[in-house]
Amino acid sequence: MKNIQTFGINYIFVILFTVALSWYFINDNNNKLVSAADKSISSVVTISSSTQGNLSYSNNKSGMGSGVIFSKEGYIVTNLHIISGDEIYIKLEDGNNFPASIIGVDQNTDIAVLKIIPDEKLKPINFADSDELKIGDDVLAIGNPYGIGISVSNGIISATGRDYGNPYLQLIQTDAAINPGNSGGPLINSNGEVIGINTLVRSGPGAGLGFAIPINLAKSVSDQLLKNGEVIHPYLGVQLISLNPRIAKEHNRDPNSLVQLPERNGALIQSVIPNSPAEKAGLRRGDLVIAAENISIKEPKTLLDEVEKAQIGKVFLLNILRDNKEIQINIKPEPLPGLT
Repeated sequence: MKNIQTFGINYIFVILFTVALSWYFINDNNNKLVSAADKSISSVVTISSSTQGNLSYSNNKSGMGSGVIFSKEGYIVTNLHIISGDEIYIKLEDGNNFPASIIGVDQNTDIAVLKIIPDEKLKPINFADSDELKIGDDVLAIGNPYGIGISVSNGIISATGRDYGNPYLQLIQTDAAINPGNSGGPLINSNGEVIGINTLVRSGPGAGLGFAIPINLAKSVSDQLLKNGEVIHPYLGVQLISLNPRIAKEHNRDPNSLVQLPERNGALIQSVIPNSPAEKAGLRRGDLVIAAENISIKEPKTLLDEVEKAQIGKVFLLNILRDNKEIQINIKPEPLPGLT
């Protein structure tokens, strides 16, 4: 009987200890998120744009949104898609409004850099390394949803590397609420450091999924805009699809197939744009890119990442498979047409 009582007391103690420990960690995490929001809110601004001076905080997301203070001198980073007028105004957290000028924009990454002349030095946001993100990390999305005022919502990182139809963006996916007006605001971690720039929320099927531009990319683009006023994206001029052994085997079993595909991973060239660097270098439809600058290529995304690092006019080495033979192609990337 005594052993049973002792067991019962120990069991109750373990339960109480577990509950207390859980409460401690939950409370500690909540305190961290509160502190993170407190550190960051003063670095978030509301942006409105208008035509012919009609300042409006409307529900039109293309003319209203949020931004992030990147420097104490008044440089602000936001989404290009929220800039819709010839007059832009920035509202700081303290309520002061300032006219803003556009320093530079990049259509491919939806990034714009604005500049205001503040009355005093501003508080820039702190940066994290977005390459170090982990699925499940706690995050906060900060912005001005629907123009009602700066708000904070919390969630986790649901995924990384989402291109959402844009090969230049490998977006962070989150379940933190991102509504019209949040675009351009920061997605921050539990330390109050920005990890991304909120850019869109999916509507229709899958509604409620939020996406943010990784801060490493946003900062790289912003630095180029500050230095040069533009971002020049290297361009090869090919359309790619992903190839793997399963897809190749299925294709090769088709008796109507005109060509046999190599049964391996790579970026398959589906078409070559006329007068492009790819055509000038001799690339053809059906070539399988398996390496770029000695980096193994198993999917188009990897190749696009390497092209983005390339220098305009400098030789860029590709290893391709053509007719089951591996050959090397020297190609010189050019600026992406129409955006320079």
